Amino acid sequence: MCGILAVLGCIDNSQAKRSRIIELSRRLRHRGPDWSGLHCYENCYLAHERLAIIDPTSGDQPLYNEDKTVAVTVNGEIYNHKDLRENLKSHQFRTGSDCEVIAHLYEEHGEEFIDMLDGMFAFVLLDTRDKSFIAARDAIGITPLYIGWGLDGSVWFASEMKALSDDCEQFMCFPPGHIYSSKQGGLRRWYNPPWYSELVPSTPYDPLVLRNAFEKAVIKRLMTDVPFGVLLSGGLDSSLVASVALRHLEKSEGARQWGSQLHTFCIGLKGSPDLRAGREVAEYLGTRHHEFQFTVQDGIDAIEEVIYHIETYDVTTIRASTPMFLMSRKIKSLGVKMVLSGEGSDEILGGYLYFHKAPNKKEFHEETCRKIKALYQFDCLRANKSTSAWGVEARVPFLDKEFINVAMSIDPEWKMVKPDIGRIEKWVLRNAFDDEQKPYLPKHILYRQKEQFSDGVGYSWIDGLKDHANKHVSDTMLSNASFVFPDNTPMTKEAYYYRTIFEKFFPKSAARATVPGGPSIACSTAKAIEWDATWSKNLDPSGRAALGVHVAAYEEEKAANVGSDSVDSLPQKLDGLKEKKITSVA
Repeated sequence: MCGILAVLGCIDNSQAKRSRIIELSRRLRHRGPDWSGLHCYENCYLAHERLAIIDPTSGDQPLYNEDKTVAVTVNGEIYNHKDLRENLKSHQFRTGSDCEVIAHLYEEHGEEFIDMLDGMFAFVLLDTRDKSFIAARDAIGITPLYIGWGLDGSVWFASEMKALSDDCEQFMCFPPGHIYSSKQGGLRRWYNPPWYSELVPSTPYDPLVLRNAFEKAVIKRLMTDVPFGVLLSGGLDSSLVASVALRHLEKSEGARQWGSQLHTFCIGLKGSPDLRAGREVAEYLGTRHHEFQFTVQDGIDAIEEVIYHIETYDVTTIRASTPMFLMSRKIKSLGVKMVLSGEGSDEILGGYLYFHKAPNKKEFHEETCRKIKALYQFDCLRANKSTSAWGVEARVPFLDKEFINVAMSIDPEWKMVKPDIGRIEKWVLRNAFDDEQKPYLPKHILYRQKEQFSDGVGYSWIDGLKDHANKHVSDTMLSNASFVFPDNTPMTKEAYYYRTIFEKFFPKSAARATVPGGPSIACSTAKAIEWDATWSKNLDPSGRAALGVHVAAYEEEKAANVGSDSVDSLPQKLDGLKEKKITSVA
């Protein structure tokens, strides 16, 4: 991930303004510590802080077309850039950067080329021939982008809010799957997949089609010129990412430069479920595994810095971002600059435990659509900003455009949880990779119950955060919360504590409006709370809040069941899974 900052159409084009742009761009240098670039054309500025992943030697930005009349600053990765170059043979490329294709595609197709890009990206492109510009963000919002407006009529774009919040009168999150055009005026959505309408699909489930789509998604993300690894918690999603990456690593670009030994990384409190499961999967796959432990106090000490970097006061996001933030620092110390991660699977396939209570396939599907549309405010934000805080790039194969199209076209009846016939959450994914001849994973890992990251790093982590907040927020403070914070009022002491830290860094009303609100149970949307009448009394984003569904308890010995050696020794709710597993999906 890199950091981009663009200011278009400002009145001032003095040296002082140039110095101010450089100063603001420096606020993003953690995202791109490898090089800084700045392009100025009259009263327009494009700045870039580079994290060099592809073509580290010559891919510095901004990037240009042949005569430098088109300039672009990009944050992201374009996985199909080699195929796109094949159709741009009449153009002269100056670098090996995957992002240079954007300038040339614009020359060929004008503004209507965004959907040709396969990757994660946010970019701003300036056409100096008519002083027009466009900005665009990837389909799901994996890569962050903000848009702001200055009093002088200028339009600002930045990878993080901190680079524009002081100088813009108003600003907001740039919506994913959208393009901003100065010629056409305002924002329009370029990403229009069939699932966006939320109509219930009817395509029969084909496990091989789903498996192949995911393998392709992982393979294309092995594109790198720098050392990389996989974040491995030992849960289903990260374990599948590691398993598939290992199978195809030997033939990848990365392996040709750095060898075929896959590095995996895990973090947790001492004795946590994730550390045990991650270690077991790593041993099964034969990866070079790096295990990091942290204490509750380590996490609490980092909270302020975490909130500054991730730019949210959402409770779930902060709980999960903190261990990821600490782990990313360790990863960077090992010389690794890119990691694969398992975000997105639960939203696409209904993997959160509250999906057990979905009343029918229509509501199940609509909830997955809502969750995917909101990813940019939660898991994508966490994964990107927690890692980028230390100059590490996170890639998320589950959020591949083609994989999403395949997974979201499946009749949701197949995705629903049906314990009576052996279907637990994400059964369609588990079954697709349940290969008897050449196993991807051990059975008990393949069928391990969902554990939210902030829970899996150790249950006492969340309890420790609550205890800490209780010491800093009094009952009186919470009772007056609606007066202090009338917008998106915090309902718990933990939420109040995070909000006070956020407001210290980002005091403007526009900043607090970038954070979503509303009730949630175990990461649900507000709408899904209607599925169970008891949930409204226990609004906690932890997976443990799905009472009667989550089979792990606080006690160490019960949590240890997750790491047992056979599928039959999983907790009683999953008993019989081995015998009842459906092998025919026709």
